Amino acid sequence: MKRIYIAGPMTGKPDLNFPLFHREAARLRAEGLEVVNPAEINADPTAGWLPCMRADIKQLVDCDAILMLPGWEWSRGASLEHHIAQRLEMRVIYLQTVVNVPPRQMEGSAP
Repeated sequence: MKRIYIAGPMTGKPDLNFPLFHREAARLRAEGLEVVNPAEINADPTAGWLPCMRADIKQLVDCDAILMLPGWEWSRGASLEHHIAQRLEMRVIYLQTVVNVPPRQMEGSAP
């Protein structure tokens, strides 16, 4: 794997989810990978969805793999990118989020 594309939800997220995209891009670059980051391709937060997707997909098709950020399943754009990556037989990597959830208290037990 040489060139990896980052896909995930942006619309409706605070700061268009750019901080997560940038963090993952930095992490992957530190591992020596060439990264295609849509938050860098479409840095203008006022750009429309369609022009952004056209620019992103042009870059996606030249990648070897795609990294799916949490919540991609509910994103129209990321779902489309996932579909394209699968059909092009790219390696698909799913970033999992770890959430610290306290063990469930038994009913009637003291907290």
